[in-house]
Amino acid sequence: MPPAAESVEVEFIAPRHLAGGGDPAWVTVPLHRACGWSYGHDPLMPRVLLSSPDQKALLRLEPDPDGQWWTLQHAPEPDRPAWYASFGARTPVEIIAAFTDALTDPAPAAAADPYETLQKVGWSPYGESGLVSPDKTAYVERLGTPKAPGAWFVTVTLGLHKQVWQARFGEHTPAHLVAAFTAALADPSPVPRTDSLRSLATRDPHLIARTRREVPAVQVATALEERVRSLAGRRASPPASPNPLRPPPATNGRNR
Repeated sequence: MPPAAESVEVEFIAPRHLAGGGDPAWVTVPLHRACGWSYGHDPLMPRVLLSSPDQKALLRLEPDPDGQWWTLQHAPEPDRPAWYASFGARTPVEIIAAFTDALTDPAPAAAADPYETLQKVGWSPYGESGLVSPDKTAYVERLGTPKAPGAWFVTVTLGLHKQVWQARFGEHTPAHLVAAFTAALADPSPVPRTDSLRSLATRDPHLIARTRREVPAVQVATALEERVRSLAGRRASPPASPNPLRPPPATNGRNR
C-alpha cells in the first residue's frame, strides 16, 4: 500500500465570491456537531435537512437546477415574524458559514448595517439603494423603501446575462446576520479550493487570482475538525475566527 501523501496542492482563490461553492460539510458538520442541530436521513433523497435545537430553524440543502440549493426557514418569534435566507449552489461555503455561525452564536452581535463593511472596502453605489463591488461582479441591494424595507439580494454575475449565484434574505431576517454575510463577502482573504478546475465560474486572470500552494495533508484533513472545536468552544470562551488554511503571502500580480 503506497504511503499517504505528505502534502496536497491547494489553490487559493480571490475574490472569494468567484471561488465556487466548496465543501458543504464546512456548514453542515459544525451545525450538527458543534451547535446541536439534528438531521433527518433518507438515503433515497439527495438532500440534507438540519433543524435547530429549539426547532425554530430548518436548513435544507437540496440540488435544485432551477433555484436556490440552500434554504433556511426560521419560525416567528414574539418580537419578529418568520424569515428566510437562501443561497445558490455556487455561493462559497465560507460566506454561508459566516451567516450560520452568526445565527448559532450564543452571544449574538448587535444590529449592524450590512452595507458598512462593503463601503469600507470600496464598494460603490448601485441603483437606488445598492452597492457594487470594485470588479463589477457582485451586487448587494435591498428592495422596498426606507419606510417599508423589503428583501435583500446579493447577486454575483459574469457579464450581463450570466448569474453565478444569488443569496436572498427575507425582509425580517435579522440585520446582524445579513451583516455577517456581507462582511464575509467583502473579506479580501482568498479561500482554499482543491477542486477548482471544475468549480470555478471563470478562470479569467483579470477577474480572479489563483495561487497554488503545497499544504501539509494533515492540515487539510484536520481543518474541519478544528472548525468544529472552535465553534463548540464558543459556549465556554469568547468566539474565535478559525483560519484553517493560511493563505499565501500577498503578491503584486496574479499567478495561475
